[in-house]
Amino acid sequence: MINIAKIQDILKQVIYPGFNKTIIDFGFLKDIEIVDNRVSIVLDIPSSDIKVESQLKNEITKRVSFLGEVDLDITIIKPKLPKQTSSNGKNVLPNIQNFVMVSSGKGGVGKSTTTVNLAITLAQQGKRVGLLDADIYGPNIPRMMGIDGVEPIFLGKTIKPIQAHNIKVMSIGSLIQRGASLIWKGAMVTQAIEQMLEDIDWGSLDILLFDMPPGTGDAQLALAQSLPVTSGVCVTTPQKVALDDTIRSMDMFTQLHIPIAGIVENMSGFICPDNGKEYDIFGKGTTQPLADAYSTEVLGEIPIEPAIREGGDSGLPITVLAPNCETSKRYQDIATKLWNKLIKVNENGGVDNTAIQPTIF
Repeated sequence: MINIAKIQDILKQVIYPGFNKTIIDFGFLKDIEIVDNRVSIVLDIPSSDIKVESQLKNEITKRVSFLGEVDLDITIIKPKLPKQTSSNGKNVLPNIQNFVMVSSGKGGVGKSTTTVNLAITLAQQGKRVGLLDADIYGPNIPRMMGIDGVEPIFLGKTIKPIQAHNIKVMSIGSLIQRGASLIWKGAMVTQAIEQMLEDIDWGSLDILLFDMPPGTGDAQLALAQSLPVTSGVCVTTPQKVALDDTIRSMDMFTQLHIPIAGIVENMSGFICPDNGKEYDIFGKGTTQPLADAYSTEVLGEIPIEPAIREGGDSGLPITVLAPNCETSKRYQDIATKLWNKLIKVNENGGVDNTAIQPTIF
């Protein structure tokens, strides 16, 4: 006799295309319904790729067919398309579903570390992820992603991104000589950003994350004019000096009509490697008033932990090196919240932050 438990056992054997985990492990199964000899299965996947949908349907149909005569109905829910143009009316990458700008008001707050671990966590959750290092003057992504010294492949007029940790990666640091300084004026920065967007063969992605330069300047403006940025994420530390600069970064998102997904409070507390206890040596929980002022939320608090630094230096970020540690779990929670924010933005057709009149504390 066919029952829900038997169908679930079958689905535990269905691997999500391109990964080592099953659709059950990822939590993509939303519903199973059995009426007489009719089995209805509903999946909610993070990819809009038709090939992924076809592979899943074929695999499930093949496995369920061993039960005998079954009337099978498979429904696959895919992400809704986001707004297709930027505030300037452009979208140079229409095959990418979501664009997320990770920014900070000042340098040294862990913006690149946050971007890298968010990208890896999103990929671990089944999304097709790209990562563009738009930090022209300080491109750290190649080292952090373990591709330092790896040269990209040129395919005629286009460039193939470097694959690392199941993510498509490109950085200006992979295109210039190591250690070379880029003494560029604003127009040159804008042109470099536009060329990296248009000349790189990203293919189809569910999400492309941008590791932005600190502050507010030409790179941010170039991106906003070239793409419909789905959301912005602000990275800061608990200190008031960092928060002062974070206000400017939040205001930049508002001025560029970019919905604010939230704030990541980095270096929030310290996890002692000797006893695993967390101590608030540099402060913690100071970003909530800022989030309230801009009608957004604190996506998460990432503590200081030696393994984060070790992972970034070795090219094995903590979400790869220790996926079950406390910090990795917090990145996983942030990635889930971010993805849910993107879904809401897409459903609403984009949130206009100009309607927000922040009260600066």
